Amino acid sequence: MWFWLALVALLMWSGSDLFSKLGSRPDDKYSHWKMVMAVGLVMGIHAAFEVFVNGVEISWGVIWAYMPASLLYILSMTLGYVGLRYIELSISSPICNTSGAVAALFLLIVPKLFPGLMEFTPITDWRVILAILLMACGVVMLGIVETREDDEIKLERQKRENVRYTRSVLALLLPIVYCVIDAAGTVADSIILENIDEASANVAYELTFLAMGVFAAIYTFGIRRARPEVSRETPKLIGAVCETAGQLAYVYAIAANAVGAAPIISCYCLLSVVWSRVFLKEKLSWKHYAAIGVAILGILLMGMFGEE
Repeated sequence: MWFWLALVALLMWSGSDLFSKLGSRPDDKYSHWKMVMAVGLVMGIHAAFEVFVNGVEISWGVIWAYMPASLLYILSMTLGYVGLRYIELSISSPICNTSGAVAALFLLIVPKLFPGLMEFTPITDWRVILAILLMACGVVMLGIVETREDDEIKLERQKRENVRYTRSVLALLLPIVYCVIDAAGTVADSIILENIDEASANVAYELTFLAMGVFAAIYTFGIRRARPEVSRETPKLIGAVCETAGQLAYVYAIAANAVGAAPIISCYCLLSVVWSRVFLKEKLSWKHYAAIGVAILGILLMGMFGEE
């Protein structure tokens, strides 16, 4: 079951990537705060549904227990939203989402460095190891292809989108920082979910995001007096719905099999690139297809042998 939940998270989060990008324009310096508001609103609504309709139990104890993972995820996502203003989605997403492979590596190393902190189940099946390596290679390959793409092609694509992106150290550093922090969040997730219920943990995360959304609203609209524009904010809300659905599937997938699910979910950046090409009318080269194909092969292998 964890495999299918991981695929749902992959699909939903690729949609979140696309719509978050559509809602993040270089000329809107508050777009990342508005994105935090949108996600906080949708997650808050879903948290209320889970508590008052589905009867999920929540307490301050659970919220505080899950706080380390919540803060790591929210910080990484906020930095990711900032990065979308400065760099193309097809470059940012592959870099960000090597976090799944990094997380899988952390989950193998941390139990050895800190015995007793979390359960350690060594991977002995060479097919599962190969699947993880293929998914990681596919993501890295895609990042290399994108960064080495001809400058004239990039400029022509940006001209069609009517935007110009920055090739500064900050623009490339933000996705890398996202990758490390998000991977740390996955490790924290795996440790914390051994002691609390997945549904309660997810509600705790959503309520923490709601609180951050309220803070973002006060800062953006109250202190900075920014004005929302319906045409620009709508994609953010759609992205927030996708983000919330992906998070719900992710929590259960990670709780069931963190080492197997993390690299699969990280491959959502591959779909993000496809969506950016389809909806922005851009073309994929054979190198892009090769990178995506390698990762998909890894996903298939994980699906066939990861649950044995």
